Amino acid sequence: MDRLIYTAMTGAKHIVEQQATVSNNLANATTTGFRAQLDTFRAVPVLGQGLPTRTFVVDSTVGTDFRAGAIQQTGRDLDVAIQGEGWLAVERADGTEGYTRHGSLKLNENGVLQTHSGLNVMGDGGPISIPPDVVVTIAKDGTISTVSTGTVPGATTVLGRIKLVNPPQDTLVRGDDGLFNVKNGDVAEADAGVSLLGGALEGSNVNVVDSMVNMINLARQFEMHMNLLKNAENNAAKADQFLALS
Repeated sequence: MDRLIYTAMTGAKHIVEQQATVSNNLANATTTGFRAQLDTFRAVPVLGQGLPTRTFVVDSTVGTDFRAGAIQQTGRDLDVAIQGEGWLAVERADGTEGYTRHGSLKLNENGVLQTHSGLNVMGDGGPISIPPDVVVTIAKDGTISTVSTGTVPGATTVLGRIKLVNPPQDTLVRGDDGLFNVKNGDVAEADAGVSLLGGALEGSNVNVVDSMVNMINLARQFEMHMNLLKNAENNAAKADQFLALS
């Protein structure tokens, strides 16, 4: 009896966790550059004396769907979308480096180029500062140049180049802040092969229809596990009645 209860209980527990993952993906269906999270579960036997017939469920893989999202034209000078594979390098508040596909950039009050969430965008030698009263242009290779609006015609000034990286996908792991890191903690090297598309943003790669269907299937599986627990309870009650008669 306990085998049925244990299997149904652990299965229901992990279905709830998978529902949370799908809910998070749906919540980020409109988040720029978001990569859907993937969970895979498998049954594992319980090891120990007298427990060879018990099994439980473990989350064997917490991965990411790295497929590209749809490109949306915005016409904004500080919006960039990565074409193909690659990542923008940004600086966290603690000084460590993270990687994102969210290319909606801005300038803070000091003229430092940042992401929409206020993280500094990394250049060849650190954060990139933009002087006031200029028109900013971001080239395909990440080079940032400006033209002064005070003189006609204005001179073009190259300020630096955004650090673009492309580490192998199997070496990337998602951090708690939504940014990606290299698994071993190393800093990814700049990759000249990564290219940008100016005046555009990459949308989320979450398929809303597939996620909704998955959520419905998970709800049905959870209900099935609850029915198994009810059946186990009924069987235990019947067994108690038989034992009472004897």
